[in-house]
Amino acid sequence: MSNIKIGSQAPTFQMEGYHKGEKKNYSLADYKGKWVVLFFYPLDFTFVCPTELIELSKKSAEFESSNAQILGVSVDSVYSHEAWSKKDLGDLNYPLLSDLTKKVSADYGVLMEDKGISLRGAFIIDPDGFLKSYIVNDVTIGRNVEELLRLVKAFQTGDLCPVGWKPGDKTLGKA
Repeated sequence: MSNIKIGSQAPTFQMEGYHKGEKKNYSLADYKGKWVVLFFYPLDFTFVCPTELIELSKKSAEFESSNAQILGVSVDSVYSHEAWSKKDLGDLNYPLLSDLTKKVSADYGVLMEDKGISLRGAFIIDPDGFLKSYIVNDVTIGRNVEELLRLVKAFQTGDLCPVGWKPGDKTLGKA
């Protein structure tokens, strides 16, 4: 398990990725000045994963309008990402990155070493590269995309946000 902590620098990475017919390298440094929603999923061609990936793609414009970039990661190859996209997913509105070495999954503390796959982890990283939030689920349960978007927007207020806060609601002011 990694030693990542809220408020610390997010682990850097460089991975090959697939996005809309193109394979290229991606790194966390590419997104300096933007919020990043880095999410890990177990494997391509599985059952819960496409529900998350497609929903994140549907909501991608809302993330983009909040200066946030979505990046998906699994331990599959870019060729597997490409095949799955062409067969089942279509063109997602964000890249799928390949963590074949499993190093990034280990760095973020989501690698299930005994199975060689990642748990469902979602990490929100601020524009300066600091970790603001993470949620890690067992592989059997998908994440709530609306909650990820709400969290990004809440962090962006820079204020204290009460329970159930939604964009447009009153905040509690500065800490």
